[in-house]
Amino acid sequence: MHSKALRHLFVLALLALSLAACATRNEVPASAGLTEDDDAFCRANGTVAVGSPQYVYCRRDRDAARNQAINRANRSQEKLGEWMLNHPDIH
Repeated sequence: MHSKALRHLFVLALLALSLAACATRNEVPASAGLTEDDDAFCRANGTVAVGSPQYVYCRRDRDAARNQAINRANRSQEKLGEWMLNHPDIH
């Protein structure tokens, strides 16, 4: 009975770790330089008004940069996974 409860606890812990990894999968990599708040960044210390063309362009550019960073991180993760599948003998 005790080993069955321990097994369930172990499976639950693995499931929690897996879900935690999925939750952080789409976060922007810190190396992307996009850790600041987009609104604060695009306001440029009060010199750009919210809703102005400069503000809209800035937000669009920040979104594009964030998407590119996420895509680069995803591609690099996929390449690593493929390399690991193709080289199972290397530890």
